[in-house]
Amino acid sequence: MNHIKISSAIGLLLVFLMHFTPMAFASANQVNKNELTIYVAPNGDDKNEGKIDQPLASLIGARDMIRKHKKNTGHSGPITVLIRGGAYQMLAPLELNPEDGGSQEAPVVYKAYQDEKPVFSGGKKLSGFKVNELGIWELELHESQYYKWRFDQLYVNGKRATLARTPNEGFMHIAAVKQNDWIKGTGRAVEKAQHVFSFDEENFSHLKGVADEDLDNIRLRAYHKWNFTMRYLDKLDKDSAQVYTSGGGMPPWNPIKEGGRIVFENFAAALDEAGEWYLNSKGTLYYIPLPGEQPEDAEVIAPVLDNLVLVKGDAANGESVEHVRFEGLSFMHCHYAVPPSGSEPSQAAAMINAAVMIEGANHVDFVNCEISKTGQHALWYGKGCHYSTVERSYLHDLGGGGIYLGETKAHEGANHTSHIKLHNNIIQTGGLEYPTAVGVWVGHSSDNEISNNDIGNFYYTGISVGWVWGYAESNAKRNKIVNNHIHHIGWTLLSDMAAVYTLGKSEGTVISNNIVHHVHAYSYGGWGLYTDEGSTGIVMENNLVYSTKTGGFHQHYGANNTIRNNIFAYAKMYQAQCTRVEEHRSFDFMNNIIVFDEGAVLQGAWEKIDIAMDNNMYWNTGGEEYDFNGKSFSEWQKFGQDQHSRIMNPRFKDPENFNFEFSSKKAIRRIGFEPFDLDASGVYGNETWIEKAKLPSRILAAFDEQVKLNMGKE
Repeated sequence: MNHIKISSAIGLLLVFLMHFTPMAFASANQVNKNELTIYVAPNGDDKNEGKIDQPLASLIGARDMIRKHKKNTGHSGPITVLIRGGAYQMLAPLELNPEDGGSQEAPVVYKAYQDEKPVFSGGKKLSGFKVNELGIWELELHESQYYKWRFDQLYVNGKRATLARTPNEGFMHIAAVKQNDWIKGTGRAVEKAQHVFSFDEENFSHLKGVADEDLDNIRLRAYHKWNFTMRYLDKLDKDSAQVYTSGGGMPPWNPIKEGGRIVFENFAAALDEAGEWYLNSKGTLYYIPLPGEQPEDAEVIAPVLDNLVLVKGDAANGESVEHVRFEGLSFMHCHYAVPPSGSEPSQAAAMINAAVMIEGANHVDFVNCEISKTGQHALWYGKGCHYSTVERSYLHDLGGGGIYLGETKAHEGANHTSHIKLHNNIIQTGGLEYPTAVGVWVGHSSDNEISNNDIGNFYYTGISVGWVWGYAESNAKRNKIVNNHIHHIGWTLLSDMAAVYTLGKSEGTVISNNIVHHVHAYSYGGWGLYTDEGSTGIVMENNLVYSTKTGGFHQHYGANNTIRNNIFAYAKMYQAQCTRVEEHRSFDFMNNIIVFDEGAVLQGAWEKIDIAMDNNMYWNTGGEEYDFNGKSFSEWQKFGQDQHSRIMNPRFKDPENFNFEFSSKKAIRRIGFEPFDLDASGVYGNETWIEKAKLPSRILAAFDEQVKLNMGKE
């Protein structure tokens, strides 16, 4: 009996030693904190185990495996989904809910396999084109014939094809506009109305070839001031040269007028130029190839999915999606369907969605990612998003804008979006479907940082901050817009826009150390920095702004803004503007350098507005004329402003060629100007990344050519 007891004791001791030696403790700890790694590959199968030699096939498959693993094992460690390079066709958006998130110690990461590039497409490849007797490609789409599938964008060999339009270049011009009110409503604009557009014979000749079978598809795009209107037609009267549409009444502050610019698209008779396409009501797709394109080796992709990634949390109820990161992934071919009602005027195209939509999320980051070839915006942090980052990502070839923060509606508490960081990104070539879209939009959102981004080639505004017109309370405060490079904005399509545009009470917002250049507009506007309606409490300092149309700086109206230590150079019409006279202090304009070779120095209400303006330097490199709102410098000083300012050469090294480094700092010391680092703005990193931020020379040349034509210099 004693022997048996001793044996039992020894057995218990062995069990104890096996489970509680330091090595065993370490093993148990490793199990608890072990990172789960799941593999995805183009040749995978979602029925596989997700191992490197048995990969899954999709992001959705990985998400579902994570859900199952958590449920079955209670796993609470980090999770990494490693995704092999190659092309993936997405059959549905990746949707993440609160259960799909992680924690600070254990994030969920969807990451490209080392040195490989996974590309996720929301489109469908089309093949089987035949070439008709006119050299036009044709394809019968059974999904369109039998299931009414339609799409509003098309990509051929990696390029966005042009939906058939007329005229191919320029615009038709409206001879007369009549609005027949149907429902008045209670707003400033009529709720529902009919619009009749009349044309002279020359302009209407573009529509003579419209076939009856195309009337359900054809639509117009009218460009007016800072907006555009897209409508389907109710009636096309060829005898009277009139077009009938219906929708919301024209806003009285920005209606479509006589002489307005308009194009018509999406009908067979407009298919007359290489690179154009059209899908008719019978389901036949037509495409006129560019030189060298052959149907047998062409990649033709029609976008299908309306979103590619959806992150859906509920911040107000404490159910946010937490700690998810996307690294090294590319998303493309996201569809935006034009609604049956078309597109009513909407500043900054704030009515459309994004390829990546995020709500109720904390620490949801995108690093080294790419979003391109969209019909809408690239990425939107909507309500209830906080402490998230988009860094070193490439957003380009966009139907809408780049990154949108917050919403057009103000939210309080957990649903108020804040503390989003957009850093070292390239956001270029947008507004291709909705030209009023912007590079970065900050609506009702605060405490964000937008830094070291390259934002270029948009038709409206580079960065727009604020969403309250006037002095009502706004929660778009304490936003930092610093060290960005913003350029080639506006072209000659829209008006009343800027590289950096602000609205409403924005106390604590800082716009500094940005380099802004090549900003133009169709008519008025085309400013570098623009404090619009009610902009309040904003500091704009240490910015270099050059080569703008209507001014380096303009304040429409606002309160207590500070404009100091900036360089404003070579605006074509006026160097600085102000508009509305108010009883309070509008802004301080101190220690700035203005250099120019044409146009006026100041234009607007400078003699009447409540400002403090001093210690500035003015220099005309093109002559000796200085027009301070119709007055000489000495006459201007009699109004009490610029008492210590100087007309003096600031000694830039080569300002005519946009080199604004100082050859000597002696002159600028006399106005207290503090030099700032011009090399600190824009993207940084390896040479490949920096080169990627440079727009192609053909775009730069086209921009300059349009500016010359717009200014009547050719």
